[in-house]
Amino acid sequence: MRRIPALLAVLAVPVLLAAGCTQLSSEDRALLMQAQSDSQAAKAEASKAAAAAQAAAADAKAANEKADRMFSRAQRKTSM
Repeated sequence: MRRIPALLAVLAVPVLLAAGCTQLSSEDRALLMQAQSDSQAAKAEASKAAAAAQAAAADAKAANEKADRMFSRAQRKTSM
């Protein structure tokens, strides 16, 4: 009978320690909030960069098509 309280104490200590470790301090919460804010800002910057890259790709495609047309015209003029 004496072993039951001792056994409960031995089993309860790790559970209580684990529960205590899962609690976040105010510094940890502030750090997590800052990390979340930073990640959202990085995501917004990445979206802007992706949009700029798409616009640059469209401009490059248009310039390439214009250069091809100019080259084709020059070829037709020299072959006549």
